[in-house]
Amino acid sequence: MGATTGKRRPTKILVVDVGGTNVKVLATGQKDVRKHPSGPRLTPRQMVAAAKKMATDWEYHAVSIGFPGPVLNGRPVSEPPNLGKGWVAFDYGRAFGCPVQLVNDAAMQALGSYEGGKMLFLGLGTGLGSAVVVNSKIEPTELAHLPYRKGKTYEDYVGKRGLQRLGRKKWEKAVADVVGLLRAALQVDNVVLGGGNAKKLKQLPKNVRLGTNSNAFVGGFRLWETAKATSPSPQRSRRERG
Repeated sequence: MGATTGKRRPTKILVVDVGGTNVKVLATGQKDVRKHPSGPRLTPRQMVAAAKKMATDWEYHAVSIGFPGPVLNGRPVSEPPNLGKGWVAFDYGRAFGCPVQLVNDAAMQALGSYEGGKMLFLGLGTGLGSAVVVNSKIEPTELAHLPYRKGKTYEDYVGKRGLQRLGRKKWEKAVADVVGLLRAALQVDNVVLGGGNAKKLKQLPKNVRLGTNSNAFVGGFRLWETAKATSPSPQRSRRERG
């Protein structure tokens, strides 16, 4: 375990998916995801210590981190609301002792869900997470708080508040409508729905498929397959929005 030398692409990656409930890790060539409790007091230093301990018998040359909050140029923009403090200024590469790529967790899951063309990822959960992937590159999106209907936003309708206010059937119709509008506006080839509430849909909108949480790890591995996979502007978390 350690930093790569020169410009050689790292061959074994440790992916760290940071959530409000657990920190999950998986490395290249491994099959079983390992996890450690997180919670509102978890600091980045504690996260790194937990990840290293879980991966102590795994070999890796670089690390991908899915961060539950906005990310700009590979660094957190603000402190995550459901974790401890100190995430913005923390030196992740130094702490892990190897190269690190940190991206928004919705973007990492989106990249792992990508199968070609121009893809829109929507995370349905507490709020609305989003990311667009084109030619295996993550493109910035900021969709949750755009106005949608009756003075409310997309997030107000398809996030958790919308599900509770509308009930499942009307919420499902709102999801289908939002997917159609965003598909047309962004001119995407396909749409993937992730997040905790996606599984509550009884019927998927046309030409839409479900993502899985395991795609976050696929996305973490793929980060190192592209020359520049981090998003150039902030993207909110699938956990912050969903």
